[in-house]
Amino acid sequence: MASTFRTTPGESTTLPPGIPYIIGNEAAERFSFYGMKGILVVYMTSYMLAGDGSPDQMGKEQANGVYHLFTAAAYFFPLLGAIIADAFWGKYRTILVLSMGYCIGHGLIALGDIGLTTTVVSPRVWLFMGMVFIAIGSGGIKPCVSAHVGDQFGSKNRHLISRTFAWFYFSINVGAALSMVMAQPLLEHYGAWLAFGLPGVLMGIATFVFWLGRHHFVHIPPSGWAKFVSRTFNPDGRRAIRNLAPIFLIFIPVFWALFDQTGSSFIQQAKLLDLHFLGIDWYESQIQVANPILILLLIPTFSYLVYPFLGRYFRVTPLRKIGAGLFLMVIAFSIPIWIEYQLLAGAKPSIGWQLVSYLLLTTAEVMVSITALEFAYTQAPPAMKSLVMGIYLLGVSLGNLFTSGVNFLLDALKKEDGTTILEGPNYFIFFTGLMLVAAIAFSIYARTYRGATFIQGVVDDDDLDLAEQEPLQD
Repeated sequence: MASTFRTTPGESTTLPPGIPYIIGNEAAERFSFYGMKGILVVYMTSYMLAGDGSPDQMGKEQANGVYHLFTAAAYFFPLLGAIIADAFWGKYRTILVLSMGYCIGHGLIALGDIGLTTTVVSPRVWLFMGMVFIAIGSGGIKPCVSAHVGDQFGSKNRHLISRTFAWFYFSINVGAALSMVMAQPLLEHYGAWLAFGLPGVLMGIATFVFWLGRHHFVHIPPSGWAKFVSRTFNPDGRRAIRNLAPIFLIFIPVFWALFDQTGSSFIQQAKLLDLHFLGIDWYESQIQVANPILILLLIPTFSYLVYPFLGRYFRVTPLRKIGAGLFLMVIAFSIPIWIEYQLLAGAKPSIGWQLVSYLLLTTAEVMVSITALEFAYTQAPPAMKSLVMGIYLLGVSLGNLFTSGVNFLLDALKKEDGTTILEGPNYFIFFTGLMLVAAIAFSIYARTYRGATFIQGVVDDDDLDLAEQEPLQD
């Protein structure tokens, strides 16, 4: 493979030729992932049957717990995928192979709805088996795809990395938006076999598109296990991990503990609201489409207007963007608190109020997630690009694991009347308070952060000196 594919970036000053294939692949792959993930809670609480055809739905806390446990798994396996890519297979081969398991996972879930069920292998069992395959496949390729984007750039076109990552994220949300509009209507009118099977077909297309671009990509060779370990734990590697671990494994996980509840507690809340809005009767899961649509609007707005404008008055650093986004998340989660108090008072607020929260949530996502994605790549030494991406995504896993644990604990400690100690607004107040504490702690840590910038094929001495002389956030 090394003899037939390019292994170093060229000297071009334009966009690398492999980028369109990666972005096209990512749009289809995200349709697959979010199409399945977007209706999980709805399926588990309203549609799932036992092997004999009798109802087998889960309660609210149990479904939320399973949802966030699956999400945690999907963001845990990136660490494994990163090690395989960096040490053994390389990013291209890792993405291609693990995508196969991804497709199998969708097929397994769909099989549970076409009559291949018994009292032992019920739709619930098919669902759990499918989620395992999807978590491994989706998770394993996550850090590789992001790092594969960065690998395409050299010293002459590195100035295009920031905007390319923005358009990369843009493609993710095109796929996500389409899937979120289509998933629940397919589930209600045609069944789980199509609602979960169609994303599997899209995953197959995504894999094919990626394969088509193989001769256009830069294929950074794996370093081998011995070299991987030695480079990972060399001074640059130790410094990168030491500096980034608190950000990615302590502060940002709290952000994801809140943000990913748009697929769980937000949907549970939406069931109780007036779903007629803007002349449309919405499905409760479809409100999630607000996020990718807003992303499509906010990415260019921030990239071309907001950040350049603010840059006229002060230095807009990655850590300042992330810190502002964490505080904005506190405000965003105050909206569902207000909604819960309205529900307690006997009112039935419009689903439009959740859109206000989505606007703030999505703005916070642009400032935190996109920035951290680029920051993870540029702060990682060349031999451990995927590993650092894996560490960043592990933070998403930890945040969801925490939320899953909270919900399972609430389910286990339910009172006799079926309520919990975090009933109604108290549930959202708990997470909002946690986010505020994390945002304050991050602001303190960010003032002491020092790092170095690494791009494939170049170590920028200017960036290195700057990073060693002053923190990235004043």
